[in-house]
Amino acid sequence: MRGKILVVDDEKTLVKALKFALEKEGFQVCTAYDGEEALTAVEQEEPDLVVLDLMLPKLDGFEVCRRLRKERDLPIIMLTARGDDIDKILGLELGADDYMTKPFNPRELIARIKAILRRSAHGGGMRKVIRAGKLEIDLIKHKVLLEGKEIDLTAKEYALLSFLASNPGRVFSREQLLEHVWGYEYCGDARTVDVHIRHVREKIEENPAEPKMILTIWGTGYKFREAN
Repeated sequence: MRGKILVVDDEKTLVKALKFALEKEGFQVCTAYDGEEALTAVEQEEPDLVVLDLMLPKLDGFEVCRRLRKERDLPIIMLTARGDDIDKILGLELGADDYMTKPFNPRELIARIKAILRRSAHGGGMRKVIRAGKLEIDLIKHKVLLEGKEIDLTAKEYALLSFLASNPGRVFSREQLLEHVWGYEYCGDARTVDVHIRHVREKIEENPAEPKMILTIWGTGYKFREAN
């Protein structure tokens, strides 16, 4: 098995179709049809990734995501029937790793799931530990320490930070980061990168407004500071 996926949606036809497509790709699949069932399923099934619809009975996807993020680092792909940017941005703000707008191609969703799991399963580069000042990134244990204290990052935040830190001094455009970190030809808004960069800075920078580690290269993109 490639891993266990929890699919949460109140559209039973969609859940059935996704379950079939994922199992065909070798995934184990568990399902839930409302927000309360989703939280229970996460505790009981311990999935490797959650596909989470926003519009759910009992507890909506935003609340489910918020509660999960308080307890664990679990990759989350949000599904929304709306095209509003505010839904997508709010989902990312709450810690979702990615989002897709309905209707979507199940093959693209599966590609995104594989990419997220692949990048959460291993760090980049040949180095085992990256050190930058008071920051330490353990690419084997998937841990980030700041002044010896472990920092809680989502799977996508960790993937983004470890990728940039594995290539110090190299400037990457938003499109390049989407390609390398998200792992597929991303069709969404490149501001996804900006949201994740801001989240990472808030967790690792002494002053996120004046970052010293993840630097903005205006008009181009971002880079991780070069070693002293």
